[in-house]
Amino acid sequence: MIIVQTPLRISFFGGGTDFPDYFRSEGGSVLSSAINKYIFVIVKQRYDDNLRIGYTKTEIVGRVDDIRHELIREALRKVGITRGIEVITMGDIPAGTGLGSSSAVTVGVLNALYAFRGKQVSPGRLAYEACEIEVDILKKPIGYQDQFISACGGLRFIEFHKNGVVKYESVEMDPDIRQRLGERLLLFFTGTTRKSETILTEQKDNINNNKSTLGQLKAMAVNAREALINGQLDTFGQLLDESWSLKKSLAAGISNGELEVIYEKARKAGALGGKITGAGGGGFMMLYCPPSKKAGVRSALSHLRELPFHLDPQGTKVIFKYDY
Repeated sequence: MIIVQTPLRISFFGGGTDFPDYFRSEGGSVLSSAINKYIFVIVKQRYDDNLRIGYTKTEIVGRVDDIRHELIREALRKVGITRGIEVITMGDIPAGTGLGSSSAVTVGVLNALYAFRGKQVSPGRLAYEACEIEVDILKKPIGYQDQFISACGGLRFIEFHKNGVVKYESVEMDPDIRQRLGERLLLFFTGTTRKSETILTEQKDNINNNKSTLGQLKAMAVNAREALINGQLDTFGQLLDESWSLKKSLAAGISNGELEVIYEKARKAGALGGKITGAGGGGFMMLYCPPSKKAGVRSALSHLRELPFHLDPQGTKVIFKYDY
C-alpha cells in the first residue's frame, strides 16, 4: 500500500501566462505557493485483476479503458498499470474551489503509481507528465503552473519558455519575511463552487486579444518576486490589487457582482489587495492584510467561512509505504 500527500496551491501572480497558447509565443511567468491543504492518494494491490477507483463515486472495472475518471485512467496508462489495483483519492477541500485540486490529483496519482511500481520519479517529471495528461491528451483549457507547484512545493517563481521548457525556482527570502508574509494572507470561502472549464475556455480563446494585459500580468509576477526578496510586503499586497483589476478583464466569468461586494468590503476594512484563487467565478478569495487590519477584515467578512492555512515548503511525497 502506498499513500501520497500532494499540496493544493494559491496562485499570486501571472495566471494566464502559463497557457501554452500564450507562453509558446510570448513566454510566461507566475508566482505561486503550495499550501498545507492536500489531496491524498491511496494505491494498493487487489486480490483479483479488476481495477477499483474510489473518489466521490466508486468504479470497479476490468479494463483501464472503461474507467470514467479520466485523470486516473490516463495516469494508469502513462505508468503502464493495467490490472489488479485500487486507486482512491480524497481531499481536504472540495473540488471547484480554485485551489488546483485537479492537477494535484493528477500529480499525486502519478507519484503513487510510480511508487507502487518501485520507481522514484523527480518532481519535474511528475509535473511534465501531469501537464501532458491534462493539456495534451485530455485537452483541458488550463495552464502549466498548478502541476509544477503541486509537484515541487514551496513558494516559487515559475518561468515558461517558448520552447516548452519550464524553469521553477524557489523564491529566496529571509525566513522572517516568509513568516510575515504567511501571517498577512487570509483565505475566505465565497460560498460557491464552480466548474472552471467555461471560464478557462473563454480566457484561452481570448489570448490573442489579451496579449497586452497578459504581458502586464507577467511583469507583475517579476515585480512581486522582487518585492518579496526585498521584504517589501505591503508592495506585494498592493500589486495583488492591481493584478486582480487586470485579471478580471481576461474573461467575463472571472468576477461577478457578489464577488466584487466581498472584495470591496475587505478593501474598506483594510486589506491592501487580493484575488479569487484559480479561474475565478467563486471558490476562495485570498486577501493580503497588514496585521493591524486583520481583525477588521475578519469582522467585515464574518458571514464567510475562513480557511486557516500556511505556506507549505514541500511538494508531493509518499507518506506511507507498506509491502505485504
